[in-house]
Amino acid sequence: QVHFVESGGGLVQPGGSLRLTCAASGPIPAGYAMGWYRQAPGKQRELVASISRLGRIEYVDSVKGRFTITRNVNNNTFCLRMDRQKPENTAVYYCNHPEGVFTWGQGNQITVTS
Repeated sequence: QVHFVESGGGLVQPGGSLRLTCAASGPIPAGYAMGWYRQAPGKQRELVASISRLGRIEYVDSVKGRFTITRNVNNNTFCLRMDRQKPENTAVYYCNHPEGVFTWGQGNQITVTS
């Protein structure tokens, strides 16, 4: 079964930027989209960005204009660029299908603090 490893997280100052990378263990089956989720302390995991097989992109309103999702069609790598970070973006970030059909990885912690 396909699984994912998220990397690139860590500490970032408010207003700063970083990029998360999602590495899949194998090719994503044809027709499957990919997305990024986050789970803040005490909150449910939410989908914040997704990209379809054909490149259609959707963002949740709270990150629109600040986060950018990309995918490399030649491999199994997906990225999420996060700009103008806010403390409320502190969360564990996961990658998965927008409907969460794959096995969840361990996620990657993003902490926004000065």
